[in-house]
Amino acid sequence: MTQPDMSQILAQAQQMQAQLQAAQQEILASSVVGDAANGLVTVTMSGSGEVTAVNIDPKVVDPEDVETLQDLVQGAFLDAHKKVADLAQEKMGPLSQGFGGDMGSLF
Repeated sequence: MTQPDMSQILAQAQQMQAQLQAAQQEILASSVVGDAANGLVTVTMSGSGEVTAVNIDPKVVDPEDVETLQDLVQGAFLDAHKKVADLAQEKMGPLSQGFGGDMGSLF
């Protein structure tokens, strides 16, 4: 059995590292919008998980029912967070298979 060429292995590792860095940058440059109540409440989140905007349609603002509004904001946030995780899995998943792991769990 022949020995693997170390320079070839190193070159492949460097190429994979560059691909991972590019995917990470793409994720960080992205933003997603999570929503609740068919878009009446939306949360915009960056790829790093930072909430950059919250929009609430006045139709869902009822001073007598603050709990529903709180639930909708929480639901929109969770939806946005899931979309960031899905984006990370989409971008990093194929690359992480080379490492035998699930990189999506990092986000």
